[in-house]
Amino acid sequence: MDNKITIHCTNTGVYKDFQAGTSLIEVLKAFDIQAKSKIVAARVNNKTEPLDYRAYHNKSVQFVDLTEPTGMRTYVRSLCFLLAKAVAELHPDAEFYIEHPISLGYYCRISKVDKIDESTIKAIKAKIQEYIDADMPFEGIEEETTKVVQMFKDRGFEDKAILLETSGELYSRYYRMDNTVDYFYGCLVPSSGYIHLYELELYNGGLLLRIPNRSNPVELEPVIPQPQMYNVYNEHLKFLNIIGLDNVGDMNKANQMGKMPDVIKISEAYQEKTIANIAEQIAARAENGVRVVLISGPSSSGKTTFRMRLEVQMMVNLIKPVGLSLDNYFVDRDMTPLDEDGGFDFESLYALDIPKFNEDLEALLRGEEISLPTFNFTTGKREYRGDTLKLEDQSILVIEGIHGLNPELTSGIPDYQKFKIYVSALTTISLDNHNWIPTTDNRLLRRLIRDYRYRNYSAIDTISRWPSVRKGEDKWIFPYQENADVMFNSAMMYEFAALRRYAEPILSQVPNSAPEYAEAHRLLKFLKYFNYINDKELPPTSLLREFLGGSSFKY
Repeated sequence: MDNKITIHCTNTGVYKDFQAGTSLIEVLKAFDIQAKSKIVAARVNNKTEPLDYRAYHNKSVQFVDLTEPTGMRTYVRSLCFLLAKAVAELHPDAEFYIEHPISLGYYCRISKVDKIDESTIKAIKAKIQEYIDADMPFEGIEEETTKVVQMFKDRGFEDKAILLETSGELYSRYYRMDNTVDYFYGCLVPSSGYIHLYELELYNGGLLLRIPNRSNPVELEPVIPQPQMYNVYNEHLKFLNIIGLDNVGDMNKANQMGKMPDVIKISEAYQEKTIANIAEQIAARAENGVRVVLISGPSSSGKTTFRMRLEVQMMVNLIKPVGLSLDNYFVDRDMTPLDEDGGFDFESLYALDIPKFNEDLEALLRGEEISLPTFNFTTGKREYRGDTLKLEDQSILVIEGIHGLNPELTSGIPDYQKFKIYVSALTTISLDNHNWIPTTDNRLLRRLIRDYRYRNYSAIDTISRWPSVRKGEDKWIFPYQENADVMFNSAMMYEFAALRRYAEPILSQVPNSAPEYAEAHRLLKFLKYFNYINDKELPPTSLLREFLGGSSFKY
């Protein structure tokens, strides 16, 4: 009987035969792959698998290193296992939380510990180094969910038990290293020896877990101060804690008990109160000269609906908002800067006619009437169609666009006349105490649904473009987010449960032969943690209506 299988390594384009049941670690040794950094996972038939995966049939395999998002996620999850294990061994009575991304790292909190200081960090790092030196294997174990749930309950991990108990899956996979078990919703590296670079620092009463740089993994990500973003996260986490919805399992239980209508009402009311508070701040600042509101944020952060809801609240505060779109000030297409690949870089600040924009802005603030340009996206030219704009005494100009917080955009306007707002979906609810939800997944799912429903884009189109979108955000949006006077978190606590019903059919259309299948599969697997909800409870003014449809606002 022939037990040979053929592996096609897409990194090299080479085919080789192996014994059936060979692990990817052994397969990797047989191919001469020139990776940019350490290989930590693989895509098998366009589905992400750990390196201890064994192949029993012919496969197409693409090995993944740390420069790819999949590889970095695998590395960070594995590092978090070691960190959680170290804290548990040093502080058996403590509770450890990995809460959210911040400052290009991850914020971690240890409760029920008298004091967290440099000696705490030193002891944790010494423990982690012991694990790394011992090169202990991460063993993935798949069992019936009922047994896994009971095991986590017996060990006091109620957060993980509730998550798996409410997920509806027959079998669940968890990881064991030595005498420690933990749960992660993605694969880990084969062993603790794969962890080679990280750092821990004191941060706002907790710890900042620093990770390798995404583009150059031989060095750490720099620590970028983000006090405003930390405060927004912290405020929302307190809110979730007060209403008893710390993790997704809590949300699912509330859903199963018929409490989701109340959860939706509370979430929407909390957002509306926040928007009303921002409008009141603008009104107070208007007395000191504020004439321009600048709204910025990354793709699918809900900027448009936020602006419309803010304008309603501004009018309640006796302010007349007047909108101005940055899209009107695109330079003619033949003047658009090019990106690294030679294509038009529409994300660039210099795709806008900055001098003309400032000229018109200054004229408006002097009380003059301007001729308003319109950009014709078909011809790629600026046109004037007789539209004019003028500010009245009680008017404030509201400008929405990705470059709103870039100082160069409004360099001709003094700071006291500007009120700057940063909008983003800063997801605060977690799967469990050790599994946060990436904010980019929130926005990607929103964009996926919007693109499909309103722009006739497939999931393949959206997923394939996402890396370019993220690259533009890293360059043109994120460096300026702390310039904001206020930050608005557009994420809803119930959001993924609402998105699931819309996203699953779109993601399911991606064939497993497509390179985008790995990401589609990951998102589908992730969405299964959330119980479906009836989105009829969402009000027509809900920010999610911008993506799901049924909004009372006109876009």
